[in-house]
Amino acid sequence: MLLERTPDTTSTPATPSLGVLSTLSCAQLTQLVGRELGVGAPVAVTQEQIDAFAGCTGDRQWMHIDVERSRRESPYGGTVAHGFLLLALLARLLDELAGVPEDAAGVINTGLNNVRFRAPVRAGSRVRVRARLAGVAPLGDGRNLVTTSVALEVADDAGATDAVAVTADLFVLVFR
Repeated sequence: MLLERTPDTTSTPATPSLGVLSTLSCAQLTQLVGRELGVGAPVAVTQEQIDAFAGCTGDRQWMHIDVERSRRESPYGGTVAHGFLLLALLARLLDELAGVPEDAAGVINTGLNNVRFRAPVRAGSRVRVRARLAGVAPLGDGRNLVTTSVALEVADDAGATDAVAVTADLFVLVFR
């Protein structure tokens, strides 16, 4: 994912995310290392998203797309999201939560470490991201490698964490 800042020529911000990092400069990122960035708003994972992901990837395992069979035979009582769909959602959810430093030209996803799929996410569930800034490594030329430890949580109807579905360390290159 490449997020790029463009000059604002309208009253609408060029970058839609206005997360906690959006008010900081790249140089200020190190002040947040070790601190939680927050918890994002829950979003639904729908059967339509799961089906579309299956269509894009060719991963049509019945536990993802066959609603009736999953209801009868799955240990989860229904269809579940693909693990890689959940990883893809992390990029969007983290951008909405954290944003891009105000003086950054853009951000490029560069990798993941320690990815663990810990609990299933049933179709219709709501998920949210919890993030902690784990590290900032200056690379020179206005570039920083930023590591964020994230947990994709399944939120229950009351908004409490029902389960942690995915944990991972995300690496992004922030450049000016």
